Amino acid sequence: MARLLVRVILGLAVLAAGVHSQAAHAQAGGQPATVKVQSTRDPVDKSYRKMIKGMERFERERALAPTAPLRFQLLPRLPTVDMSGITLRIAGDTVSVPVPVAPDNSFVLPRVDAALREDAAVVANRKTTSMTWRAQIITPGLPPGTRRLGDMRLECLVGVEAGLVSNSSPLFGWISNALTTPEQVCNSPNGNYLFFAERPVFSVRLRAGERVETLPFNMLYAGGELSKADLQFCDCQVMLDRTFYAPIWDKSWPDDTLVEFDYMEDAP
Repeated sequence: MARLLVRVILGLAVLAAGVHSQAAHAQAGGQPATVKVQSTRDPVDKSYRKMIKGMERFERERALAPTAPLRFQLLPRLPTVDMSGITLRIAGDTVSVPVPVAPDNSFVLPRVDAALREDAAVVANRKTTSMTWRAQIITPGLPPGTRRLGDMRLECLVGVEAGLVSNSSPLFGWISNALTTPEQVCNSPNGNYLFFAERPVFSVRLRAGERVETLPFNMLYAGGELSKADLQFCDCQVMLDRTFYAPIWDKSWPDDTLVEFDYMEDAP
């Protein structure tokens, strides 16, 4: 399955970045800039209001994962990032609330009314674009090496609602938000929402009763179509061998479908 939407958005991001560069050059030469793009937050930081909207989406869609809790998780985006000892806080004009981070770099986001009023950010102590973020929704008691498809459907809806996907170009993120909604991303085969397995994968299977299917190669490794140049715009660049697309849009697979992983290496 061709991932045309990814390529279109990447192309638009490159074009928009070029326009921004030309405007900055004109301004430096004393000419009035015709295009001005402001980035109000470091891309590794997230809007607190958006993340709360993601949490509200989780509550509305609980039927997809009735017994699963919601956590958020930080994941590496650059090979040089140190993922140990990460600290996180909610930061506004007057608000600063520490958020405890678990050993797996997951966390629960508290609701703070003052932070909502101040349009606060959720800030990690890491450099720009060094990490990406995902919703983590896992039903307790699943067999080892498996996920549940309904959990992943809800992860997508929450993740897109919360604006979690990190891209190295702020323009890329802006264009993505302008063109997509949680429904468009999560209910379409071209939605391109990437999931990350715990470890590098050889293959991924779906199992619902007697029905068993192995995902095709073009649903693994970010579709197998990203060039080295494109990878800088994908938050999968250091976890490419862990990425896969799940058919969350295909309603013929029930929410209780198990997603089974064949890993390249044993668990540590």
